Amino acid sequence: MNRRTFVSLPAAALAAQASQVSSFRFVHFTDTHIQPELRAQAGTEQAFAAINAEKPELILGGGDLVMDIDASTPARTKQLLDMYVAAKKGLQAPVYEVPGNHDVYGLHPTSAVSPRDPMYGKKMFEDRIGPRYRSIDHKGWHFILLDSIGAVGRKFFGEIDAAQVDWLKSDLAKVAPRTPIVVVTHIGLATAAASLIGNHEGPGSWEVFNSVEVLGLFAKHNLKAVLQGHSHIRENVTYKGCQFITSGAVSGNWWKGLRDGHPEGFGVLTVKGDQVEWEYKTYGWKA
Repeated sequence: MNRRTFVSLPAAALAAQASQVSSFRFVHFTDTHIQPELRAQAGTEQAFAAINAEKPELILGGGDLVMDIDASTPARTKQLLDMYVAAKKGLQAPVYEVPGNHDVYGLHPTSAVSPRDPMYGKKMFEDRIGPRYRSIDHKGWHFILLDSIGAVGRKFFGEIDAAQVDWLKSDLAKVAPRTPIVVVTHIGLATAAASLIGNHEGPGSWEVFNSVEVLGLFAKHNLKAVLQGHSHIRENVTYKGCQFITSGAVSGNWWKGLRDGHPEGFGVLTVKGDQVEWEYKTYGWKA
């Protein structure tokens, strides 16, 4: 064995080891809209059982976890959150979620909840579910979860607020440029949904209005995927090597069947080295 061969063997072994370390699966589900009506709890539990069967190492929840606590009474809000938390206990991997517009307590214009209520807005989500934004690391990948729900009065719109932008700059400053990154948000940073099926909720409701600013922060980083929800459709828009993935909805058309032809389901993502592949999986639900 010559010296060149001797030196290359450890390098090959290290490369193989690195490949094994960065090979894993995770799941992105969104828009469960759990509620007592329309068998939504049974549907969510069925979806979560199907997620467990995929054996993911982590699970990312894309918001709108419950149905309409933005417009619900305190008693109804507690019921919905209790239902979601109970269903979530069945998941067998760590779960990290972002809030959706339906998860913001009292936000809807018809809500009777006072802004002076100590749980008003996202405080309810933080108390019952977890932080509204954060980052985690897993096997050499960096995951960033963002709160994309802005509001003027009681009208929501897509926004990554100034506090998060500052936090994101600080977070990215600690991430090596080549580290692969996945972002999770409820309202999309980039989506073709409004162009394909029509935006029925007004400007800023289907896409984060300051997405150009937010995405610009990743210019010197290795952003591989942005995982999105809100529109209840499946789509994968790729731009400059980044996949902007909307993983349909566990609830489909809010538990009433297909959403513009898109079935109930969730996304399964497979990491191989520094690449990630997305597959949409249904779970056999019949509305």
